[in-house]
Amino acid sequence: MSRARRPKVTSHTVAERAGVSRTTVSFVLNDRDAGIPEETRARVLRAAAELDYVPSAAAQTLASGQARTLGLVVCQARHLLTDAFLPQAVYGLTQVAKDRGYRTLVEPLDDVRAPHAYQELVRAKQIDGLLVLNPRADDRRLPELIDEGFPVVTIGRPPGGHGHSLDVDNVAAAHVATAHLLALGHHRIAHLGYGSPRFTTVTERLAGYRAALEEAGAPVDDALVAFADYSAASGAEAMRTLLARTGTAPPPFTALFCSNDTVAFGAMAALRDAGLCIPEDVAVVGFDDVPLAAYAAPPLTTVRSPLLAMAESAANRLVDLVEGLAIAEIATLLPTELVVRASCGGAPDPMPTTPTTVHATPLLEGATP
Repeated sequence: MSRARRPKVTSHTVAERAGVSRTTVSFVLNDRDAGIPEETRARVLRAAAELDYVPSAAAQTLASGQARTLGLVVCQARHLLTDAFLPQAVYGLTQVAKDRGYRTLVEPLDDVRAPHAYQELVRAKQIDGLLVLNPRADDRRLPELIDEGFPVVTIGRPPGGHGHSLDVDNVAAAHVATAHLLALGHHRIAHLGYGSPRFTTVTERLAGYRAALEEAGAPVDDALVAFADYSAASGAEAMRTLLARTGTAPPPFTALFCSNDTVAFGAMAALRDAGLCIPEDVAVVGFDDVPLAAYAAPPLTTVRSPLLAMAESAANRLVDLVEGLAIAEIATLLPTELVVRASCGGAPDPMPTTPTTVHATPLLEGATP
């Protein structure tokens, strides 16, 4: 015998139980200040609880004018499979969003240059604010959203040079990593960018690497620079390309700086496949200090980046913007440190950290970063 279906509970049902209008129910359940007496408010809440009524997301959006949803935009769909930072970014955002009463929508956006990039998310009111991870320098639509005043926070330098952002000082941190290899006696140092130079973070870490070489009087050789595509497999392929390009054995470099750890893992595998030992033949340094870095073979020397703290701070900033808190444009840089392990062949040393905060403009009175 089939079970009788439970009658659908609507806001009209709650209104009848509480003896009020549906408008009053909407105001109470969406916590809108409409001068409703406390006794009436309590009656509505009691009726909703007795009926086990949960308003739909669509109804809440219509009543409040907000979707109560934050969007996390990833500027390449395949990075969802390969980027080791993404799980921490998603975790940090979803936890902050949940704590502050929002949902999270993760959206890959492969063509940020398309005329209608971001339109479906923003114009259709699916989200109240955007967190963009690792923006591309050629993204022309994102600056338009920022100029229009839509709440946007980027992790990485925003295209156009203004807006709210959180990051580390990629140039300074890459300089520290390369300088450490130079201090160990290496003068021919190769570099693997973790992605295309279209991504601002990739070019910043490349700039720090080059600056350290130039300051030390070491050769800056473009033949020793290659670019991967986020994944360990692409790091291995980029390293094979470097080895084939130089065409000598042993290779004409004794050290390698990779601009993220995932690419470094692949590069290390390719070096071992070529019969080279780490760090005896090639010393290796990565960037980010993802959880697996300490368990690589050998354990990976790397720049520790506060990935989770960055995501949580960015999410809180975004909610503040969505809720109308007056915050002047600010670019916040979080500290990094070099974690020395066996892959570089050097003894563990404390290394300098990069600056913590840079303000694009002064904070407005009462605002917080």
